[in-house]
Parts: sequence; structure tokens; C-alpha cells
Amino acid sequence: MEPGGEGGCWFLYFAYGSNLLRERLLLQNPSAALCAPARLQDFKLEFGHHQGRTSSVWHGGTATIAQSPGDEVWGIVWKMNTCNLSSLDKQEGVEDGIYIPIEVNVHTQAGKVLTCRSYQMKDYVSGPPSPQYKKVICMGAKQNGLPTDYQEKLEAIETNNYAGPVPIMEEIEAAIKAEKIKSA
Repeated sequence: MEPGGEGGCWFLYFAYGSNLLRERLLLQNPSAALCAPARLQDFKLEFGHHQGRTSSVWHGGTATIAQSPGDEVWGIVWKMNTCNLSSLDKQEGVEDGIYIPIEVNVHTQAGKVLTCRSYQMKDYVSGPPSPQYKKVICMGAKQNGLPTDYQEKLEAIETNNYAGPVPIMEEIEAAIKAEKIKSA
């Protein structure tokens, strides 16, 4: 899986929200391959509504990262083919100005520093996530073995108790089921 001589056909993406979960990311970005869990220093995880509007996909606040000296955010570095750059940007609402791509340097458990693409929400109002969105983040953290104390921090996030339908959650659950069948 090493990139060819061109060097430009892969990029690294640091995921800290719902894209921690492999099945969620692969819905729209089939080239993603797990690279490593990693830590982003001097940032904290926040949830919010872009310009005060609730996410129509997740029915609550969605994750973003905010600079915060002394804090850290754990996430997953995915190695992705540049052909998925536009699908990833689209998923993150870049053209609608919801998130902007940023470059971050993250530290792997092996002590390597990797420069990755990540996303930050623009002008948002803080607001809790839906239980479904939180669940996807917690599942992703568990799936990829993020540090236990960080998983506990995620489990403790307050939600907005939204109980209505979340179609993308059904898609993700169907993808997980399909994978279980395949690997059985």
C-alpha cells in the first residue's frame, strides 16, 4: 500500500469525530486505510452548531477542535487516496463553508510526528451532540483502541437526548452488520 513514485497520490487525514469509526468514513471515502491512532496537542474537542443551525444529518451539535493550550485530542490518522479528497471535503461541508480544512501535526504512540489534513468548524454556537452522533464517536474510539481515559471522557459527553430518526446511523449500522457477515 505504499504510494507510488509520484508521492502526490496519498494524503493523511486526522479524524476526531464520527470519522473515527471506519464504517462511517468508508461510506463516502472507500480508499481510507488505517494509519495510526494519534494525539493532537494543545487542542480540545468541542461540539457546536454552525451559525447556530443544528446538523440536519446528525440532529445535534457536531465535533470540532479548538485551540486550547495544555489540552489534547485523540484521533485516528487515515491514509487516503487523493481521489477521495473532494468526497471528504464534501462530507465535511467545505463548500458550504461549515468546516475549513486545516493542517495539523499529530503525534503517534510510536512518537512519530505526522502532518495531516483535518477540519475545523467556522463560526459555531456550542451545543450538545445527539446520542447517535456521540455513539458513533465512542464506537470509533473503541474500535481503534484510543486511550481508555480518553474513551471515558467521550462517554461522559452530555447529549441533547434526540430520539428521532437518524438515517445515516441506519446506514452505518447496516455497514457494520454487512461486515460481520463477511468476516464470519
